[in-house]
Amino acid sequence: MDEITKVVREYIIREYVQEGDEREITETTPLISSGLVDSFSMVSLLRFLEKKYAIHIPDSAATPEAFDSVERIVALVRRFQKAEVGSV
Repeated sequence: MDEITKVVREYIIREYVQEGDEREITETTPLISSGLVDSFSMVSLLRFLEKKYAIHIPDSAATPEAFDSVERIVALVRRFQKAEVGSV
């Protein structure tokens, strides 16, 4: 598991998995469509990612589909890391 995947997964577990919830959060676990992450949680996750990785994710890219798994979130972060590097 790479560093971004580990950070995103740990954040989701720490912030959104309730004590006693036995489900395992993997790279492909549905987050939005399962109800684990709601729209308010998605906004806090977005802000965390932008601050942690010094990136800007536009609202148009911050869709429920883009945040529906750790795997998709990591792809989004990488996409905007490359965009930030390309604009410097």
